[in-house]
Amino acid sequence: MEMKHELLGYENIKILQKEDMFSFTLDSMLLASFVKTGKKTKKIIDLGCGNAPIPLFLTLKTASEIIGVELQKETFDLAVKSVEMNGFQNQIKILNDNIINIHKTVGANVFDIVTSNPPYFKYHPDSLVNKSDQLTIARHEMKINLEQIIAEARKLLKTKGALYMVHRCERLSEIARLLQKYNFGLKRMRFVYPRTDSESALLFLFEAKQNQKDDVTVEKPFYVLNADETYTDEALAIFNFKKK
Repeated sequence: MEMKHELLGYENIKILQKEDMFSFTLDSMLLASFVKTGKKTKKIIDLGCGNAPIPLFLTLKTASEIIGVELQKETFDLAVKSVEMNGFQNQIKILNDNIINIHKTVGANVFDIVTSNPPYFKYHPDSLVNKSDQLTIARHEMKINLEQIIAEARKLLKTKGALYMVHRCERLSEIARLLQKYNFGLKRMRFVYPRTDSESALLFLFEAKQNQKDDVTVEKPFYVLNADETYTDEALAIFNFKKK
């Protein structure tokens, strides 16, 4: 059953979800908020867009053309309906396609920004996975892996174009190696902690630019929750929630 929700606290943007499918997460909102756009930003592509939370959020900060790529047909259908429901057909286009070699369809070296909230977990035959194939594909690298996403991002981006991703901290060193392999320079990072009293970060956000040197700025930590399980002020601001 399809259900219409506000995109977190944004009353003017709605998003369709199904209860038995992978729902958009706060991770997507953190990533979209982390993205820097400017007057020179003309084309953005979101790889593995799900039901389109990142493209929809980005309409709040840019009028640039946005393409979302989603492999799973049922999820793609929800993304298309969400875009149409909000009247963004002229700005957002959703493609039901594989990320691998998508540059052959949308164009090589033409994008200013690539975003991706990818599957976090490597897949093995004995992996503990969800009973739903859709959930498994969304969370595990069954159809595409981290290196394939970064390799495709390089083909899509203009020189000095920016790649934005969110991922789990345990894969940071692997990501750093892959960025070097595909000639990305790491520019910004931000670590995400579940709570203000958490001992370690769970996720990190990064910006890397094609054909640029490493010159990384580590921004202040982002805390999702206070110690009492309420959202921090910064989280409330990004999610557009109002204090109770």
